[in-house]
Amino acid sequence: MFFPETADDDQDSYLQYMQLALVEARRAIEVEEVPVGAVIVRGQQVIAAAHNQRETLADPTAHAEMIAITQAASAMEDWRLSGCTLFVTLEPCPMCAGAILQARIPKVVFGALDPKAGSVTSLYQMLEDRRLNHTASVTGGVLAEECGRLLSDFFRSQRRLGKK
Repeated sequence: MFFPETADDDQDSYLQYMQLALVEARRAIEVEEVPVGAVIVRGQQVIAAAHNQRETLADPTAHAEMIAITQAASAMEDWRLSGCTLFVTLEPCPMCAGAILQARIPKVVFGALDPKAGSVTSLYQMLEDRRLNHTASVTGGVLAEECGRLLSDFFRSQRRLGKK
């Protein structure tokens, strides 16, 4: 699953941008949020960067991807994010996959699989479902071990503290 059909240049940029998404995920930990980070790139330029803020904003929709999509749409002054790539540390959930399709993002690169809510490869393949009005190409497993470890460590520490 890692880097299917990509040139070496693509692999290098995937690593670079996923590292930026990991920086965002670490920012989430600092504010006791689930460590998921996302960046949106257009060409070689990062136009959005976000992390989960559900607890901070008391908003169930404040996932990293949703916030990054909003930022990118604002930066582009257009809801259509064609020509953009979303990098996210965790496989998107159904809500985020739906937003990705609505925003017309053509490419998604993610780190760790989400066996409980993943809607890109794990439970559903929403982004590649030809029955929907848009599709996106998907590359998964980029820095998956590091992305997954960040989440595992966070939840382990939360359990030790007796938090949900």
